[in-house]
Amino acid sequence: MLRVHFGAEDHTRIRFAARPAPLQELHAALTTAMARSGGPLFGPWHGRILRSLPAASSPLADLVPAGRPPSFLDVLGDTLADGFEQIRATSPVLVRSELARVYGPAPVPHGIRGLYTGDERAWRTLRRAQQAAWEAVLAPVWSVVQDLHRAEFARYALTAAEHGAAAALTGLAPGSRLRSGVWEWPDAAPARDVRLDGRGLVLLPTFHHPAGPLLQDAPGRPAVLAYPAGPGLPPAAGGPLGTEALAAVLGRTRWDALRLLAEPHTTTSLARALRVSNATASSHAAALRSAGLATTTRAGRSVIHQRTALGTLVAGAGSHGPGAGGLRGM
Repeated sequence: MLRVHFGAEDHTRIRFAARPAPLQELHAALTTAMARSGGPLFGPWHGRILRSLPAASSPLADLVPAGRPPSFLDVLGDTLADGFEQIRATSPVLVRSELARVYGPAPVPHGIRGLYTGDERAWRTLRRAQQAAWEAVLAPVWSVVQDLHRAEFARYALTAAEHGAAAALTGLAPGSRLRSGVWEWPDAAPARDVRLDGRGLVLLPTFHHPAGPLLQDAPGRPAVLAYPAGPGLPPAAGGPLGTEALAAVLGRTRWDALRLLAEPHTTTSLARALRVSNATASSHAAALRSAGLATTTRAGRSVIHQRTALGTLVAGAGSHGPGAGGLRGM
């Protein structure tokens, strides 16, 4: 069982990663492929991924023997370049201690040994290996991962707004429970207790690791919990469109409202564009406002609704609904 212990300050320091983290998702995918986890439905995917990995990615297999990756590989950079920089900035003390933990008494492969001493050639080799693996495994499906992440982001935001943070957390993991300041995952292995002690928690959905949570618990930094999400199978190129995934989460009319609110609308103009009553349009705007996806301001006798920056992130930049034409009459 995994137990995450929240202090008084941690409840105000829960955040949902705004975007997927390329290297974190890559390492989740490689862990799943190497361990051949996920059951028989993952069988064809395992074979396809392992066959697609180029020779340049082989140092990653040496660095993650028996599926035990060193913690410094787990970073939250929004891009590959950000992730590479964060990994390279790892302190030499942590690099050495993590490699010692991973390999124990076994000899460290020659190509990895240079990481102990800070050899730039070894770090460049690691970067090329990660780049090669990402191009083979994730680049073909990255747009699908981004769409799925936005849908999961919206689901969490709406649940937190309508039912509270506890319901949003337990909703991420069926069977988990939050009681007395402890979030318990009964089926998570290995058993461990993690005390946040004011550091906070970052929630990160992963779409390539079906076997339970992956927790990063680096001293002095917020803990990061990557949890299984998505449709239950790894994303495939040409998979579900982001519009359809988000519409399924929000409901079609509310999704259309979010897209329309890229431009300011009065309640009446929003209702007219959605072809619903003013009361229904106002209800949808209120739900989006509660989730932080839209704002409502008064202008004379009218109220004006518009998307927030968070709403734009969830909807996708430049997303407009049918007939969106900006502020129209009352």
